[in-house]
Amino acid sequence: MSGTGTSEELGALSARSRAHALLRIRGRATAVAILPAAVAVVLLVAGAQGLAVGSGWDTARWAVTACAVVVLLLAAAVAVAIVRARPAISPTVPLPEKAAPDLYRLVRDLADRLGVPAPSAIALTPDCDSWLEDRTHPSAQPPAGTGPETAARAAARPRRRVQSAPVLVIGSPFLWWMRVAELRAVLAPVVAGTGPSAHPDIAAARRFVRGLDGAVADAAAPVPGPLAGVRRVPRAFVGWIARLLLRSCRGHAAEMERSVAAAASVRAQGVDYGLRIVAQEQVGLAYAGWDRLLTRVALPAWRMGRWPSRLDAGVVAALTELSRRDRLADGFASRLGERPACDLLEEPGAADEAASLLAARLFHGGPARPGPDWSPVDWQQYPEEVVDRKWRAEAARLHRVLDSMTAAPAPAAEPAMGAPTLARVVEHLAGRTGVGEELAAGISAAVAREEAAARQHRAGGASGPADAPAAGTGGDVRDPWGPDPLPLFPLQPPRTGTELLADHVVAMVCCAAVDTAGAAPGLDWLDGPALLIDGERRADLSSPVLSLVEDGDAEPLRTWLVSIGVRTDKPVRLV
Repeated sequence: MSGTGTSEELGALSARSRAHALLRIRGRATAVAILPAAVAVVLLVAGAQGLAVGSGWDTARWAVTACAVVVLLLAAAVAVAIVRARPAISPTVPLPEKAAPDLYRLVRDLADRLGVPAPSAIALTPDCDSWLEDRTHPSAQPPAGTGPETAARAAARPRRRVQSAPVLVIGSPFLWWMRVAELRAVLAPVVAGTGPSAHPDIAAARRFVRGLDGAVADAAAPVPGPLAGVRRVPRAFVGWIARLLLRSCRGHAAEMERSVAAAASVRAQGVDYGLRIVAQEQVGLAYAGWDRLLTRVALPAWRMGRWPSRLDAGVVAALTELSRRDRLADGFASRLGERPACDLLEEPGAADEAASLLAARLFHGGPARPGPDWSPVDWQQYPEEVVDRKWRAEAARLHRVLDSMTAAPAPAAEPAMGAPTLARVVEHLAGRTGVGEELAAGISAAVAREEAAARQHRAGGASGPADAPAAGTGGDVRDPWGPDPLPLFPLQPPRTGTELLADHVVAMVCCAAVDTAGAAPGLDWLDGPALLIDGERRADLSSPVLSLVEDGDAEPLRTWLVSIGVRTDKPVRLV
């Protein structure tokens, strides 16, 4: 225990030492700003006492005084801009105490055991991480009440910085996959960080760095309206000063945060340390399942204008499926008999829906609230509402591109133009050099046009009623991450033309299998849209399709189609 206490004390001392270094940088910047004023005062006092007389001294006195006034005004303007700069706020779903009294009770009990202040609030984030976030800046405080009148009063009357503990941000997948004891063990080092955060020197140093960061972000933001170039000059000057100070602070700030994390980790060793080692395995597993669910399952739905409303519940299904397939994950599913951490919420479904909508906005760029072109979809409806529609929309796009390629000569064996058959696609790609690249380029252009039109439509919808409360934000009229519909964290790089063409051919094959061979669309929790033949998933379609797309070899695909009884000459139903 003495060794643990010594390590914690050393970490806290190191953090305070780095905080003092940051505050010294702030003090030196202040000294540089008041230096001309100090010289002016000396000259004025000397002249008043008759020690510095003459025309030369008078000229120097007034020149230095004028310079001091200008420097003080500029310094005051920079200081006000840094203090009022809006720091970065992580997009989260607020979780008031009435929505999760048991979770608040667990966090407060944990803080009491650690001997640190309890977090002031709890919020959820659609990611596999947890952290503390300072939201004492006035811009981070929600106005009392809702509606346009409240928003106008909040904008017209500046609010003061509140003195409160940081907000605990919890990854929403943790609540659904982890058990209550595991969640408590994982949150212990995070909650322990409120102790160093309460130290006045560390808090002041963090406010200084966050203010500089906010000033740099404000300087980089575009200035709308007339005379934008002239109005941008003051912002550019403030941004230059802030960047200069940030370069001096970068190393000290990073070391301070490392020392704070080290001290918090040492303090948390006395609380569920053995269980925390086991729970960390669940953290890695949850991250893998969450990433697979977003990229393979949620992303196709988002591209169709639908957002799965139970992503966190889907993580449990995906990881349970992983434990069934992978012997390395054997035993993880046996934990499901224990009490899940989502039972600490009063309405888990509402929290899951709000986090799912936020995930769609962050990772895909969807609208901030549901609408006619952005509606939720349940997992039971996913095969019909997403998978089947996705296949038929891609098949329709494939045939539209084929119809537009009228300049390319068609072989005699190819069916008549306009007939949406699988045989038409196969014969068009089989044994013809250059056709695949041309078709892939046409599909890429069509997808790019449709995505651009969708982004423009979302941007027009985002510029609608600004005072409408966002979903899942508890009626908060502010949008802390802005109306920009572009994704903040894109999940995947842009797909190549060959990948798009292969996806469209797969979609066409699946449509033909559903319409002529009795197949059905399905959902695989780890791989997304799936083709079901007699209730079993067929995962062997990618290889023959790639042979056709990349090599022009249609025999592997024809063999596959015959094996399941697909009629390639029958037109398929398109969207």
